[in-house]
Amino acid sequence: MKLSVSNSRGKDAAGRDWFIPEDGRKQLTQLFAKLPNPVVLDVFTDGDEKNAFNGYTRRFAEDLSLIIDKISMHHHALDSEEARRRDVTLSPTLFVGTGEADPKLDYRIRFTGAPLGEEGRALVESIFLVSLRQSGLTETSRRILSQLQEPRRPRVFSSPGCPYCPGQFMHAAKCAIERPGLVEAECVNSDEFPDLSKKYGVGSVPHTQYDDAHKAIGLMPEERFVLELVTLKNADELMREHGMEPGHEGHDHAHGAHGMEPEGLDVVETDMVVLGAGPAGLSAAIYGERSGMKTVVLDKSVVGGQVTVTPVVENYPGFTDIAGLKLVEVLSAHARQYATVREGETVHEVKIGKLIEVYTNRAVYLCKALVFATGAQWRKLDAPGEGRFYGRGVSYCASCDGFMYRGKRVAMIGGGNSALTDALHLKNLGADVSIIHRRDSFRAEKALQDSLEREGIAVIWDTVVEEILGDTVAPVREGDGGDGKEGKDGKDAAPGTAPAEPDTGVVRGIRVRNVKTDAVSELPFDGVFVAIGHIPNSEQAAELGVVLEKDGSIKVDRHMRTNIPRIYAAGDVTGGVRQIVTAVGSGATAALAAFEDTQNPYWKKKGE
Repeated sequence: MKLSVSNSRGKDAAGRDWFIPEDGRKQLTQLFAKLPNPVVLDVFTDGDEKNAFNGYTRRFAEDLSLIIDKISMHHHALDSEEARRRDVTLSPTLFVGTGEADPKLDYRIRFTGAPLGEEGRALVESIFLVSLRQSGLTETSRRILSQLQEPRRPRVFSSPGCPYCPGQFMHAAKCAIERPGLVEAECVNSDEFPDLSKKYGVGSVPHTQYDDAHKAIGLMPEERFVLELVTLKNADELMREHGMEPGHEGHDHAHGAHGMEPEGLDVVETDMVVLGAGPAGLSAAIYGERSGMKTVVLDKSVVGGQVTVTPVVENYPGFTDIAGLKLVEVLSAHARQYATVREGETVHEVKIGKLIEVYTNRAVYLCKALVFATGAQWRKLDAPGEGRFYGRGVSYCASCDGFMYRGKRVAMIGGGNSALTDALHLKNLGADVSIIHRRDSFRAEKALQDSLEREGIAVIWDTVVEEILGDTVAPVREGDGGDGKEGKDGKDAAPGTAPAEPDTGVVRGIRVRNVKTDAVSELPFDGVFVAIGHIPNSEQAAELGVVLEKDGSIKVDRHMRTNIPRIYAAGDVTGGVRQIVTAVGSGATAALAAFEDTQNPYWKKKGE
């Protein structure tokens, strides 16, 4: 059975029950107004009326085909010949392609489950790239992928609230466009298909299953994703095989084997470079550009920093409450009106000379001022089992992984604003959550404490985690990615990820100790979420000779200047009160100071 929906604008009849709201239809119409080539959406469903996701997916695709000239939609039954040809067994499934009969000319980009929430971003970007008939991969990634000789079907497991998942899946989608016929990219909604998630041991997202044996957790740099897709090996292992130290692949690529000048990298001249696209970095970009300084913002992960994984922000002026992702969208849209913001670009080295040179995996930037707005990473418990069970029940991101713990028992470790906010989020998702706190009172805001009491969330006071307990299963490896969901290396590692241990497993509980009585007990839990503070991402600044405070944060004056002229810092990396509003203010201050100092260099003697 097959149903085709035409693109006729006449179908926009009065009384149509649109799935996409009017504002959304207007935005999508503007967004897709200049699609150069046709895009075909193929939707497969099993006819189960009780499965709401079937209707969501089909109606969403139908709406797109009605409002966008270049998009057409076809519906297929799950028992159809077309479903068998494409090996579709789960409902709903949506393909984005060109519609070409020749598989070498069509792209196999598959969404298993309704592409709602954050997956919707990946769907929109996939439509764009398919219409362009271009992968958008970097030259390095294309060169690596050209060596692929065997078929690959990378599966990226995601959840609707994970801001890192779209980026990881788009690595796979770009590979599918670059090598049609060899690569099929699949985005799996782990919340809709728990049995499939359980089969592959998905406990944290994004979880990438390259094949039955090779897997990774976290958002990875594009080039590393492609390398592991081609070789089906851990990139760290490959580097050791070639006598290289993991974590330095980008540096070696940029400078050659013997410290030669970078080859094949674009050289970009600008006035100011901002490292980090969180609130501080975006604010610095706005104020820098408005002062007349051409500004580029670089982030190794995604825009927004830790705000992206904050379920609700209740103390930002102008908003009674706003979802963290929504606030990021507002800040990002404002910053992009002025400055260039580049995501997924890792800085490997900074040199200070007449101009400041910033070397990344994609370009060399020459600038007059540099702002470190690199934020802070989540602090680990350093308890036995933490690394072993990361991605198997241990998580540092309630927004990313909370969906998988609905109806399950979870422990939230911590007593600050982040811990209480995440506990309330988990409760709202349907998890049975308890807070484990080492003190007899919270540090968090009273408003959050009041909300906790209203929700009836249990608190176990004066207690620390001695060990995370679980069952041993097949090993899982952390990935290399961005801001909270990346690898194992201390320099490039994620906020919150722990070093991998030999075995791994599924969390079954925790061993705790009461700090007043020393009594030890074991508590049953299916998941453990950790929110016990932050560690500043100040390593690169320290390598330059920037002075740090005792806690590792960057030492700055009231103008956000460091001890090195032309180097500034703003936001959480400077310590102090870690709030979005203070980060925004410090970013603006740093940019204004940079502008003033380029006009009147305070480090030069008069008359020079």
